[in-house]
Amino acid sequence: MSDSELQHKALDGITEYIAALDSICALAQLSLFIFENDFDSLGFNSETRYNTLRKFLLSSPNVRLKFLAHDVQPIVRYCPRIMLLQRQFSHIMNIYQTPVNLRHLTAPFAVADSQHFVRRFHFDNARGEFAQHEPEGAIVLKSRFEEMWAASRQNASITTLGL
Repeated sequence: MSDSELQHKALDGITEYIAALDSICALAQLSLFIFENDFDSLGFNSETRYNTLRKFLLSSPNVRLKFLAHDVQPIVRYCPRIMLLQRQFSHIMNIYQTPVNLRHLTAPFAVADSQHFVRRFHFDNARGEFAQHEPEGAIVLKSRFEEMWAASRQNASITTLGL
């Protein structure tokens, strides 16, 4: 199988989901959009993920990294490496919180370059799928992310003034 062929993998546990998140972060070259409930216990403070995201953010001034969460407080409290990236790359990285009227959305996902995605079927269930070189599904999720993003806002507590 070549590196550009469509690949799907079913995810059956949180360990597989975290590994898929690591993979999608490494695949991103232009954009990485991630929606989660609160980013708690998903490896976002690991040194490996930090280094991968930092390398991505350093790769070009045109890349974009967007985090969207129902609750940003776990990022602020338990992910100092993500907060360090936010301070260093605030011109190309954003963390937004969804409004109350979007809290019914319970299927987290991440999209890289409108080509790759990883998603779970519910916050409380680690089952999901990881797809590479699948633009049709990735574009649908990216569109959903952009709609949610437009309705959301940056939480003051993640800015320097909010600390």
